[in-house]
Amino acid sequence: MLESGCAPGGQSQEAVKPQEERRWYSASRRQVLFLILVSIVVFFFFNINIPDWDPTKWWFSPSSQRQSAVSTNASGYGTTATGPDPTEFTTEFTTKFTTEFGPAAIPQNRTDVAPDVATDVAPEVATRPVTPSEGEKPTAPPYKSPGPYLVEYPAEYHFLINEPEACVRQKTFVVLVVPVAPGNRAHRDVIRGTWGSDRSASGQPVTLVFLTGLPGGEGAAQIQERLLEESRQHRDLIQSDFLDCYKNLTIKTMVMMEWLDSHCSSASYAMKIDSDMFLNVQKLVDTLLDAPKKSYMTGLVTSYGMVLRDRTSKWFLPVEIYSSFFYPTYALGLGYIVSLDLPKKLVEASRHVKAVYIEDVFLGMCMKFLGIPYTNPPRADYFHVFPREYSRCAYSQIIATTTQPNVDLVSIWKDFKRPGPPC
Repeated sequence: MLESGCAPGGQSQEAVKPQEERRWYSASRRQVLFLILVSIVVFFFFNINIPDWDPTKWWFSPSSQRQSAVSTNASGYGTTATGPDPTEFTTEFTTKFTTEFGPAAIPQNRTDVAPDVATDVAPEVATRPVTPSEGEKPTAPPYKSPGPYLVEYPAEYHFLINEPEACVRQKTFVVLVVPVAPGNRAHRDVIRGTWGSDRSASGQPVTLVFLTGLPGGEGAAQIQERLLEESRQHRDLIQSDFLDCYKNLTIKTMVMMEWLDSHCSSASYAMKIDSDMFLNVQKLVDTLLDAPKKSYMTGLVTSYGMVLRDRTSKWFLPVEIYSSFFYPTYALGLGYIVSLDLPKKLVEASRHVKAVYIEDVFLGMCMKFLGIPYTNPPRADYFHVFPREYSRCAYSQIIATTTQPNVDLVSIWKDFKRPGPPC
């Protein structure tokens, strides 16, 4: 099935990583400014006498929605992140806010904000086509565009290139899934020669696969032919029949979940990690040896992310698509870990939640639907959205970090793996 929600040759995931970093930076800065503004307003109006006037009603009225930016906070340290309900403040957030910024009683119910627009739960659940009987060719349902902010999921996608025995061959402990553009052979080869070459750590087998969609635009046939040859050579490629572009990252993520559920349920964990990352496989495995075995999802966990209403932003969502003031808790898409009981549950939840095009947010919406909280990593600095300057000591103490576009990852890897203590 060729998903036509984005133009052929559309922007790939790798091409927008600097914008992801700006989203994180802009979010954090805007949240600080937002809290300062709120504290000034609350302090001023609760310390002067204005009869018959309720500032909380003014601030939270539909005509005064102050949703100016996606705002995120890095996860806390060594705790379980339950995250806010997108339609109300949690008691923890209210207590912290009133303690730090004044005696104002923040309303617990935000049903007065945009009450007539759609919620994040789809009113009608799309059902998957029945599996065709033996001898009958699978047919894709007619394509219906879901609009610019949603993607076509659930839908029946098929695997054109597959490695169904990848996890079984090694009795995998953790499988690394790297989403990558079909034509980006260079990134795949660098990963194969660096951190992707670590196929075991602390006695636990590690499996590496690359996930891609269909190439688009000029030269698509040649790219597809080269993919088939690459697959025969390395046996680590998985390809599905959606158009591979940034708009379709949610489809890519959910196809990954389907594949994990179908072919890797015998493993313990999976990590989705972007192709421009440095991964410390040893630290990852050592962390997972002490991690929960069920209902576990972690990474760079962020809470109280404000929904962006700026139409010029790459991550704009209108109230008709998502009406709440805050996103649910989610893990930033640069790299996150799931226990392998979750893919089946996430696929099921996706049938009840609107498939927004922001893939990490969509997984957070599915986790909220399931009532499963994210878990913060044991250390807050295990994951880095901004490229961390290389030193052998520093990299030995993290799980993953983004890298600069022109960094020589091969040289870094050789130095990182040389004998002797890193610090």
